[in-house]
Amino acid sequence: MGNKRSLWTRIGLPAIVMLAFVACWQAAVSFGLVFDWMIPSPLAVVQEAIRPDVWPRLMEHTRATLGLTLLGYVGGSAAGFMLAALLHLLPGVRLGVSPLLILSQNVPIIVLAPIMTMLFGYGLLPKVLLLMMVCFFPVCVTMLYGLSHGHEAERNYLRMIGCSKWQLFWRLELPGAVTGLFSGLKIGATYSVMSAVVAEWLSPRTGLGGFMVLSSRGYMPERVFASVILIITISVALFGLVTLVERYFTRWRPREKGSAADA
Repeated sequence: MGNKRSLWTRIGLPAIVMLAFVACWQAAVSFGLVFDWMIPSPLAVVQEAIRPDVWPRLMEHTRATLGLTLLGYVGGSAAGFMLAALLHLLPGVRLGVSPLLILSQNVPIIVLAPIMTMLFGYGLLPKVLLLMMVCFFPVCVTMLYGLSHGHEAERNYLRMIGCSKWQLFWRLELPGAVTGLFSGLKIGATYSVMSAVVAEWLSPRTGLGGFMVLSSRGYMPERVFASVILIITISVALFGLVTLVERYFTRWRPREKGSAADA
């Protein structure tokens, strides 16, 4: 009974809310509460998306956005992981680099994009680097916090029995930072898709971001909304995949009493 209630809470209720939202959206357009040339109905969006001359192009641009997102996300996450480990093991370097880390995140992505284009052209490289700059920060910060906090008693015991700093890192601090690492990975998963779309605005030839720009210039709102739906789908799917991987790597952690899974 508890598992059924949990399944209903996690899947049933969100599905009902989403269906209600789509129904209200469709009704608002059908009854003329909003102009369909501004906000097309869900039915019109689906009909436009599945047209034989539109669907293959949408899938081509979706693959381009997905490839760019994965390249930037994996590269940025790896850079964040390595930088967090380096800053944790070398506190002196951490003091010197921390201001640069904070400064890198205070420059808006829309400002970084043209700078990347001037430096590296209009190819794939500036887009990937832009995504990496966005994704590495949450991974680095959350993992660094996980490495530095908690397990103080265990840390003192391992030091007492003669463990080196490197052994302490691999045996205690890194396993203890897994939860923080995945928190950063989930944040980066969301940021990566958004940043990929912004990066594609620079040269709107491939990708859903570019397809949105060209469709909006051509006054085709149905195609714009179809692109938005696909972007949301990619973002949710990537977030869900990271969540599944997190459950696999943290299955050894005891569940908290009274959690939704135990309801």
